[in-house]
Amino acid sequence: MQKFHDRTQNTDRTHRDSEGVNRAQFLAGLASAALLPAGTARAARRWHGLRHRGVVYTVGAGETPATGFRPARMRRDIRAIRDELHADTVDVTGDGVERLTATAAEAAERGLHVWLQPTLGDVPERDILEHLAETGRFAERLRRQGASVDFSVGCEFWLYVPGIVPGDTVMERVQNLLDGKVDPVRMQRRLDRFTAEAAAVGRSVFRGRLGYAAAQDDHVDWRLFDIVGIDYYSCFPRRADHVRELRRYLRWGKPLAITEFGTCAYVGAPETAGMGWNIVDHDKHPEEIKGDPVRSERTQADYLVQLLDVFSSMGLYAAMAYEFVTPDAPHRPGDPRHDLDLACYAITRTIEDRPFDPASRRHWEPKEAFHALARRYARDARRG
Repeated sequence: MQKFHDRTQNTDRTHRDSEGVNRAQFLAGLASAALLPAGTARAARRWHGLRHRGVVYTVGAGETPATGFRPARMRRDIRAIRDELHADTVDVTGDGVERLTATAAEAAERGLHVWLQPTLGDVPERDILEHLAETGRFAERLRRQGASVDFSVGCEFWLYVPGIVPGDTVMERVQNLLDGKVDPVRMQRRLDRFTAEAAAVGRSVFRGRLGYAAAQDDHVDWRLFDIVGIDYYSCFPRRADHVRELRRYLRWGKPLAITEFGTCAYVGAPETAGMGWNIVDHDKHPEEIKGDPVRSERTQADYLVQLLDVFSSMGLYAAMAYEFVTPDAPHRPGDPRHDLDLACYAITRTIEDRPFDPASRRHWEPKEAFHALARRYARDARRG
């Protein structure tokens, strides 16, 4: 599963069959849709450093049985997130109520703060809202049992929910927007309507802090939520530029959570503005890396730590690195043409016992980004 967003198996496959889509261009199209609603003038609450430091953990069916969700593997991963990565938070996201709730329960039992975020897509709105409600009821049960949990009603609805942007699939909707086959006023009106409906469903089943994960240029009425959530993939040479960009999300006087941040492990990936995944030729069998990207785990690690410095200096509510593991993108040492790990955002590399065998057992190993985050999270935990 690659990053445009990868929350469901079917939308993931659609993402990766596309080529040349520029995320910045796509989001710029959204930015022209409407003005940001007026917010409050209050300052958002600040903490010393980050209040919650975590990682995104995606659940899903997987593309093959070998990469699908397995409870035993999930439990090992959650322990590693706590004991080896030293995170205090896990963003449990994806689709499938059983997968989501089992993972959230495991994280809560291990004492982690849980950001629970269902992201079912490319199905009718009614199904998405029912999936949201069922997951939210479980989040409320966890909260009542004493778990530390925030509930997010979803992620970038214009991308996943049919009917907001024309198109039956994610990439059809992307292409229609790029081609200008969208009425921006109507699109924003539909987005506002569904966002309000999702917030109302979330409120009806969950009594804790409610959030939503928006793209950087989304227009959201944050009065509907308790937490402002942003998927953040900017790259600037100076820290001050990040601070300036992020300050606009504090105008609502609400905690700001960075619900995703990260990049791929090759030179130049941070400059792709969240499009680092788009270097795979999916028409080839097996799939091939396009061009000659230079693998650099240090590039990925440095970018993550630099952003953490920014988030910490601003005293933000939470930051969740994207993502812990991507089983469908194996690392193939010595075979750079087929090293699909280059095109994923995971802080671990997935290793196949038998390369190119879909049924092969797989395990993960930490990348430099994992170690860099672990050092940073452990240090911050000691400082309290």
